Amino acid sequence: MKKFGATAEARANIALTKYWGNADDDLRIPANESISMTLDRTRTVTTVSFRADLKVDAVVVDDRPLTGPALERVVRHLDLFRDLAGVAWRALVVSHNNFPTGAGIASSASGFAALTVACARALGLDLSPRDLSRLARRGSGSAARSIFGGFVLLHTGPSDEDAFAELLHGPDWWEICDLVVILSRTEKHVPSTAGHHLARTSPLHPARVARVATLNKRLRQALAERDFVTVGEIAEEDALLMHAVMMTSRPSLIYWLPETMTIIYRIRRRREEGVQAYFTIDAGPNVHVLTLPTHVDRFLNDLRADPAVQEVLVCRPGEGASVRG
Repeated sequence: MKKFGATAEARANIALTKYWGNADDDLRIPANESISMTLDRTRTVTTVSFRADLKVDAVVVDDRPLTGPALERVVRHLDLFRDLAGVAWRALVVSHNNFPTGAGIASSASGFAALTVACARALGLDLSPRDLSRLARRGSGSAARSIFGGFVLLHTGPSDEDAFAELLHGPDWWEICDLVVILSRTEKHVPSTAGHHLARTSPLHPARVARVATLNKRLRQALAERDFVTVGEIAEEDALLMHAVMMTSRPSLIYWLPETMTIIYRIRRRREEGVQAYFTIDAGPNVHVLTLPTHVDRFLNDLRADPAVQEVLVCRPGEGASVRG
């Protein structure tokens, strides 16, 4: 029996400026550029085995077989690599996350980044990081950013070739801490893929796309200068802009829980007391608290005392996707 396999790991990322809405849904070309930080403690490990004896593709995520649209999405990604390698073999994919899946903590980003790197290695494809990021984007727009560690820019443009991720600064550039406040482990009622389709139905979408272009210029400068206040202010502004687009889409998307607002108010109160902390929220109810190392312990004790908080993951800038073994 012939088989070709590989195992890769990748980490989720937190978008400081968000990817929400596509210029091209089929290719997942983003409507706007975005900048993220790869998170060291949110890891996906994926093993891919292309085998001559398999009749169909099989995908298992966190010990659960995928079916329906979720399976079809992975199969389409596998097809990209089969086409590149000129093979027709089906594959067995086994993937594990060490953090909640589908709850707004970018599990699709780490998942498709790990799958991309594993497929390329398994089939012997010699691809540059830029090309890997383009391919990862076809599975999940945010996955393009998880190919790299540290602080990453996802470009957009008129074609597939133009929409790729670029490393801005490595993980050692700056120790920003992200306290990932897990309020819910339940998979969100509307997946991000469906939400991206709805973005253009919001009357606020064009204004946000225009605004984020300005924010990205300021954010790149703030990261280069290690200006935490500006980074935090931009992250908060675009998180609110993105969720405003979600809430005004048709149909409306409201991912927040009452506890989400409670955490937001707590962050703002602590900031008034001199604690340097800002929030950002992806497509889900869980809150990311951006802060500096000197403020982590104080904020961590505060959060863990809240009965609504299920867990807090303390993350720092992490490495990019890589092959294991």
